[in-house]
Amino acid sequence: MDRNLALEFVRVTEAAAIASARLMGRGEKDAADQAAVDSMRRALDSIDVCGTVVIGEGERDEAPMLYIGEKFGRPEGTAPAIDVALDPLEGTNLCAHGHNDAVSVIAIAERGNFLHAPDTYMDKIAVGPACRGAIHYDMSTKEKLETVAKLKKKDLSEVTVVILERDRHQDLIKEVRALGCRIRLIGDGDVSAAISTCHEDTGIDILLGSGGAPEGVISAAAMRCMGGDFIGKLQWRSDEEKARALTMGVEDPDKVYSMTDLAKGDVMVSMTGVTDGTWLKGVKFYGWGCTTNSMVMRSKSGTFRDIKAQHRFDIKPM
Repeated sequence: MDRNLALEFVRVTEAAAIASARLMGRGEKDAADQAAVDSMRRALDSIDVCGTVVIGEGERDEAPMLYIGEKFGRPEGTAPAIDVALDPLEGTNLCAHGHNDAVSVIAIAERGNFLHAPDTYMDKIAVGPACRGAIHYDMSTKEKLETVAKLKKKDLSEVTVVILERDRHQDLIKEVRALGCRIRLIGDGDVSAAISTCHEDTGIDILLGSGGAPEGVISAAAMRCMGGDFIGKLQWRSDEEKARALTMGVEDPDKVYSMTDLAKGDVMVSMTGVTDGTWLKGVKFYGWGCTTNSMVMRSKSGTFRDIKAQHRFDIKPM
């Protein structure tokens, strides 16, 4: 896969971020999401690839654009074949209410290298490079946190766990608190939360709890690029949901997925901030245009680029 594709795709997340950022704080989460989807879809067709959406806005009957299986770019056989896993606006509520950590994100890989994750929950564990390979799914919460503390040379009271603030996590939250660890509860955005474990300055040591399975695939791709680790297990809400997943290619409904099970081969990820975040600034508007802050990652080389861009609307309206 051409390494320059990573820099091509940053234009895609920039476009989606700018469009949704215009609606920040207006309480219109659906409108912000639609603006991101529309802009991302237009930008995708400018890239010289034969692309397929494998993680997107939903199935064709649920999403008129960026649906699972949608093709973009060039006709089949005329350009490199790639798959994409995307979220035009991760954190729709965050953007709608002007909160931190809303982003636009897209992961790309050669055809067939992403798990076609069904729209269900996934129990997730994410850790940074210091703990890669040391955390296992069947460990107790206590064992996981003690291992993180040991490897990061911290006391348990200094370990910070990020968890989605959901009713289903009340027992997990009580358990972590009983162990004496710190917790950062988040309303949305567990892709950003997973990646934050790889940034020392965030102070986040581990992500625990369940979130969307499609976001788990994107998180795994990003963690591969950043040298962290990610583990996930699908959590079924009904027998019908499980049966449908089997038709999508999920062979073992009880499988514990490693990072490379979810995102194989050479993967690249582009992410652009919509609102200010823990480690990525959001879109800022000026009289002449706006600025965006993005990061672009590649698993093969381990290269990580921070990209700050100026967009002049008098030259290139967006």
